[in-house]
Amino acid sequence: MRIFVPRDAAALALGADKLTAAIAAEAARQGVEATIIRNGSRGMFWLEPLVEIETPEGRVGFGPMTLADVPGLFADLPAHPKALGLVEAIPFLARQQRLTFARCGVIDPLSLNDYRAHGGLAGLERARGMTAEAICAEVTKSGLRGRGGAGFPTGVKWETVRKAEAAQKYIVCNADEGDSGTFADRLIMEADPFLLIEGIAIAGRAVGASRGYVYCRSEYPNAIKIFNEALRIATTAGMLEGFALELRVGAGAYVCGEETSLLESLEGKRGMVRAKPPIPALHGLFGQPTVVNNLISLATIPYILAEGAEAYAAFGMGRSRGTMPVQLAGNIKHGGLFEVAFGITLGELVNDIGGGTTTGRPVRAVQAGGPLGAYFAPSQFDTPYDYEAFAACKGLIGHGGLVVFDDTANMAKMARFAMEFCAHESCGKCTPCRIGAVRGAEVLDRMVAGHARPGDLDLVKDLCETMKFGSLCALGGFTPYPVMSAIEHFPEDFGGAPLPLAAE
Repeated sequence: MRIFVPRDAAALALGADKLTAAIAAEAARQGVEATIIRNGSRGMFWLEPLVEIETPEGRVGFGPMTLADVPGLFADLPAHPKALGLVEAIPFLARQQRLTFARCGVIDPLSLNDYRAHGGLAGLERARGMTAEAICAEVTKSGLRGRGGAGFPTGVKWETVRKAEAAQKYIVCNADEGDSGTFADRLIMEADPFLLIEGIAIAGRAVGASRGYVYCRSEYPNAIKIFNEALRIATTAGMLEGFALELRVGAGAYVCGEETSLLESLEGKRGMVRAKPPIPALHGLFGQPTVVNNLISLATIPYILAEGAEAYAAFGMGRSRGTMPVQLAGNIKHGGLFEVAFGITLGELVNDIGGGTTTGRPVRAVQAGGPLGAYFAPSQFDTPYDYEAFAACKGLIGHGGLVVFDDTANMAKMARFAMEFCAHESCGKCTPCRIGAVRGAEVLDRMVAGHARPGDLDLVKDLCETMKFGSLCALGGFTPYPVMSAIEHFPEDFGGAPLPLAAE
């Protein structure tokens, strides 16, 4: 009897370790021969801890499990009060198009044999028979764009580094997942770490880099532990073929998610944003040509190399090709990771797949793209989940996070939070961000307290304009997105006239 209990951080927070011990003890008590495998999460967090039992028909799920539910696992499975049926048939999972996350929750994350048995290493093996130029061309043809926020074509960045003349080049994986409501990076590191290692190894071959770093935040101790063990196993097995890869842990500064600030931190300096040009692809880590990619971008590479650029580009719409791991969070009934091709509407994601709010109250706003992403109103729920469609709505896809708020949310307070967040996280290098965010929070404080002065709203708008176009990096440059979208769609919270009912 094979039983799967996740070792993902969310499951651990809900008692997965105690649950594992209880299952082992109960199996021994009942004389059942059972093997317990600590897998990663499937990404259905409202069902955690999700226990799975292997049967001839497939893996059957039980969740959310408690200690009191354990004895029934060794009785009549279909009659168990927490029985969910075949896990693959659960609607939230069955509707996904899992390419990058296909193995998450399926395999033992620290078994290289399990990884290979489920299609792992096929991309790397194909890449070993290709030229560097051909690998870059394949990535370009796939249409893959950066999954960290900017959406820059990955193949173009790789080709720039490949053509650069240098004795030393680097691959840097940005796993500094600081956006609120995001957890895709963590899921890969905890559930399928060899995937990331494979993607980095392919990137190294493509651009001629011999050394790489994964930059992760200290708030992810479980992910750090699992990834380091996977890296040790991969290195011992010769998977990296001499490529030197190391995980570095940051102190949790949000601004270090910005690529140049991250590079400063990797070099042992304070995380301060660099002016561009020069770009990191030509003058990056230690002054050498460097590929800086988000974790999800690198983790998608093995699928592209294994299945071909055309197979990946067949998903999506317009210039947004492939799939995106949408992370549903906040006040939402079915919170978790939903990987799907670009083109699905925002409303489908929030209401149909996410099930609306946990409170049962109407959705008032959805913030897309992290704490510096724009707020979308329900009147915009027909917007396709697509880089260009979101940009047309003055919004961001970002790292794929969606945070849902019900109708009790005060959007003036949420706008004020954006300014406060920017002031707290600013590296202090440029004036619009360092000073502007502080002044913005002060003005919005007056408005929230009901002490607005004449012209305060215009002052906030002017300040946002200055921050958007005058800041050195996206921290100050994107702070206006949540502020201005809140003012535009929810003027009643700022003392303005409410929107017409038909537009709500």
